[in-house]
Parts: sequence; structure tokens; C-alpha cells
Amino acid sequence: MRFLTRTEFAIALLAGVLSLGTVQAQTTPASPAPAPPVRTPTAAPTPTPDRQPLPDTTEVQPWSLHFQQTIIDQWHNKFSAPRTGEYSLEPVEKAKVSLTTTLFIGRRLWRGASLYFNPEVAGGSGLSGARGVAGFVNGEAFRIGNPSPEPYLARLFLRQVWAIGSKSATADDAPNQLGGPAPTHYIALNAGKFSLSDYFDLNSYSHDPRTQFYNWSLMSTGAWDYPANTRGYTVGVVAEYVTPAFALRAASTLVPAEANGPVLEKNYGRSHSETVELTRTTTLRGRPGAVRLLGFLTHAHMGDYRLAIERPDLDLTATRAQGRTKYGGSLNIEQALTDQVGVFARASLNDGRHETWAFTEIDHSVSVGTSSAGSRWQRPNDRLGLAFVGNGISQPHRDFLAAGGHGFIIGDGYLKYAPELIGELYYSFNIPKYYVTLSPDYQFVINPGYNRDRGPVHVVGLRAHVAF
Repeated sequence: MRFLTRTEFAIALLAGVLSLGTVQAQTTPASPAPAPPVRTPTAAPTPTPDRQPLPDTTEVQPWSLHFQQTIIDQWHNKFSAPRTGEYSLEPVEKAKVSLTTTLFIGRRLWRGASLYFNPEVAGGSGLSGARGVAGFVNGEAFRIGNPSPEPYLARLFLRQVWAIGSKSATADDAPNQLGGPAPTHYIALNAGKFSLSDYFDLNSYSHDPRTQFYNWSLMSTGAWDYPANTRGYTVGVVAEYVTPAFALRAASTLVPAEANGPVLEKNYGRSHSETVELTRTTTLRGRPGAVRLLGFLTHAHMGDYRLAIERPDLDLTATRAQGRTKYGGSLNIEQALTDQVGVFARASLNDGRHETWAFTEIDHSVSVGTSSAGSRWQRPNDRLGLAFVGNGISQPHRDFLAAGGHGFIIGDGYLKYAPELIGELYYSFNIPKYYVTLSPDYQFVINPGYNRDRGPVHVVGLRAHVAF
């Protein structure tokens, strides 16, 4: 009997997912924030300049093929809620399951050039259709546009790298990265369809809901309303200047034609978004760290919270006008304390005048946390993470929700405002022999949707992640 190779197994498993029947679940109003899927490290990862080569192999790979599948099952307790609206977290509901499956195909072209193609399948649902909590509790739920497993194109982009100088190392074979010699100082241009979170707001300890924290406001900085369709992807260009100590990135991309919409606005002159980020690697007592400063400016056909309050129907969409903007920035810090333990912190803010357009309804956010490998208890491939996040919204946004309005994520029909506070604890059991990681997770949500009348909510989850 001949056993399937990893490549054959990945293709067969994806074909099986594509053939699945209808999943009975609630349609999720998705919101983007996908992190680039990565293999779980054997220890708490140490910060390195983004997309830097890793010493692993000297083989020059013409092709790269990787696979991931993530299933998240979540349930929450019955909680106090005097009033519940269409955009609220339901006080009582059944457990919900989400599924994503991705193939990562890469092909080396001419010198310094490579092409990447990522077909993806998503299905299932988030709790309450991924509504009612601004820092939503399932970071994979945003990918779901239909409860039935549905295939779509996640990424298709060209990457061109120009070396600066002769210094090089060997790049690891990884999703959307070909193994082989690679420059340590370079300029790169990426063009096509991708997620901006593949390049910006990276964090070694808090970035990927497939392997790290589940929560939206922990996988990405909360107030960055980053441009993407409902599944988390956009079309545009990203330019990079990278050295081992310093990196500068700038992007110009399309935005959705409608808030949280599946279709991108193709009229670039009408709607677009620019993002800039500066990364500086640091050391603390010989341990590596990184500091990232990000700024963004989005032009879109946005609604205005103050104008919507003046309308009897509180219709935010009726106040939309061309030329509206949303701008903001974030600070993202990570630091290794030992070979096994690292810490992180993020702080972000946007102007909060106009409606949330792509990510989630957070206008300012602060998060802190830590991650540790399991070497001390003889489980070096395991991961333990603990984090806390506080989210808030601007005064115009508060007034709009208090009057009875809603966005595409939250809106209880009234509001007794208080910051949304979330704590999350997860543990990942890594089973390398089978390429599987099982991660139980607990989240404690105070004031869901910024409403102190509702909750608190205890959310329990289990994630199964397969990657090779």
C-alpha cells in the first residue's frame, strides 16, 4: 500500500472540504483581520524583522506548497441582558462552529521574483452571527460569508525582491515564502490580492487567530480600520525596505464599495487607503524585541454619526458622501524576556467621526499580554497565552448607538456606555506527529458592545488547527 505524500494529502483534503454539504448555521457578517498563517514555533517566537530569512535550509525551491485547516467551536453562558437588538450578542444561543481551509502555492519566477496563489474555503458561523461584541471572540469568523463551505480566492500576488549589498541568509520554506538563499537587506514590491495584515501590525505573540489568541482586538490593533473586503483581503501594492535592524513599509490599496462589503470599489480615485509602518528591532538585556509605528488614511463613501443622529430613522447609510476620511495610528511593541517567554502591548486610536468601514467598531484600544512555551513542564512545543484588552469608541459613535443606531457589528438599540473589557487565556497542545494543534480557550467579556447593562459573558472555545 502506498501512503499519500503531504502534497497529495493536502489536495485530497481540500477537495473533500469543497464537497461538504450545507452547514446549518447563521450567516456571519464578516469583518476582516486575517493574519498570515504560520507554523507554530517550537518555542515562544522571538521577534525578528518581518519576513526576514530564517536559517533552515540552503536548498533553492522552485515551488512551495503548504496547507492549513482551522476549526473553532465556541459557546457562551446565559447572561443578563434587559434588552436585545438585531445587532446584539444573544443572551442564550447554541454553540457555533467555524471552518477555514487554505492552500498556499508559491512559484519562483525570474531572479528575485515569485508568484503566490491561495485558494481558500470558509463556512460555519460565529456566535450571534459575529455580532454584539466589538472585539469579537472568534478571529476566524470574519472569513465566513456563507454558512455553507464556500471556495474563493484569498491571495494572488507577485513579489519582486531587489537585494541591497551581498549579505544573505537562507529563507525557511513556509506559507507564501520559498526556501533558499535570500538577501538580508532588500527592497521588495508586492502587487495583487493579499491581506494587509500579512505585512503590517505583525506581532510574534499576538497576531494569528489560527495559532494564538482568538479575539479580533488581539490579532490586530483594534482601531486600525484596515482596508479589506468581508473576508479580509484587498487589492493593491505594498513597498518594503528591510534590513535586520530596520524596516519601512508603505501600501496603497482598494477599499470596499460598501461598509463591510464583499466587493471592492474599483474606482481608485473615489475610494482608496494608504498605510505606512516603521519597524525598529530592539534588545533588552540581550533579548530581541521590536517596536512598530503605524499610520493610516482611508478615503471612502462613509456615513457621518452626527448627521445620522439628526435623522428620524437613524439611517447611517443615508448620510454617506464622497470625500469622507478616516485616519489613525498605532504603537505595537513586543519583547522576548527569555528563550521561552515574551510579552507584547498595543495602543491604537482613530478619529471616530465617520462610520467604521472595514474592520470592527473600535475607535481606541489598548492591549497587553504574554506568551510562553511549555519547556518548563516538559512540553516545549506547547504554547500558553494570557492577554487583556480594553476597547472604546468616540463620543459621536456613542451618541449614535445610544440613540438606537447600529453599525455592522454592534447596536443594542440603546446604550449605557462603558469600555468593552476582555481577558483571554489559551493553551495550545501541539502534536507534531500529526501536524495538529488543539487549543482550548477562555474569554471573559465585560460590557459587550460597550453596554454596561449587558453581561458579563464567559466564552469557552476549542480550536483544532492542522498545518504543514
